Amino acid sequence: MTSMILNGERRAVRAAPDTPLLYVLREEFGLNAAKFGCGLGQCGACTVVIDGEAVFSCVTPVLLAENRQVTTLEGLGTAEAPGPLQRAFIDAQAAQCGYCIPGMMMRAHALLTRDPDASDDAIRAELEPHLCRCGTHMRILRAIRRAADAMRPRSTAEAGR
Repeated sequence: MTSMILNGERRAVRAAPDTPLLYVLREEFGLNAAKFGCGLGQCGACTVVIDGEAVFSCVTPVLLAENRQVTTLEGLGTAEAPGPLQRAFIDAQAAQCGYCIPGMMMRAHALLTRDPDASDDAIRAELEPHLCRCGTHMRILRAIRRAADAMRPRSTAEAGR
């Protein structure tokens, strides 16, 4: 039996080791933020973070998540208490249809975790694998910049103001 650390909690997986992680997340654990888009790792709708790296869960066998940290959008906050990235997307009204947004948010989360000062060019490059036709791209960039500001550790001097 495979196990992983899913959104901070160790979880046992009953599915076969070659089952796509996306199916396990949705069907076994009821986590529906990651979406099935193309099934080929080409659209980004299924993106989750494994050990800090954004991955396409539709083409990642659950075996590759064994004993690793898997984070989904549900692990970043709740409807009642959204995390900084979720709050920024809400405040910037960055979603239109919303189908691709969870994957983009997870890729942005991976980027901001490793580079809280990511430039606009770095953000655009990071989001390049995502297919999105909604037209809120500038709002998405604005939301990610807002989230970066909110997630960045403040210096002691700033915290005292």
